[in-house]
Amino acid sequence: MATVIRLTRMGRKKKPFYRVVVTDSRKKRDGGWIESLGYYNPLSQPATIKIDMSRLEYWKSVGAKMSDRVAKLANPK
Repeated sequence: MATVIRLTRMGRKKKPFYRVVVTDSRKKRDGGWIESLGYYNPLSQPATIKIDMSRLEYWKSVGAKMSDRVAKLANPK
């Protein structure tokens, strides 16, 4: 099973809120997920990002790939 760490959309219309989740790469964006690692709220000032870094490192160590957006959120410059 190929796992990926990506964002899944929550919230309502025009009020997005995202969860950082580990899921099977073949599932839809908002399909079921294996584990929730944190969240991202782009509408708050400043944007709120909370990710459990120890679990993120664990999933990366067992072969999960991060999406481009999650990689940017996890490693801000």
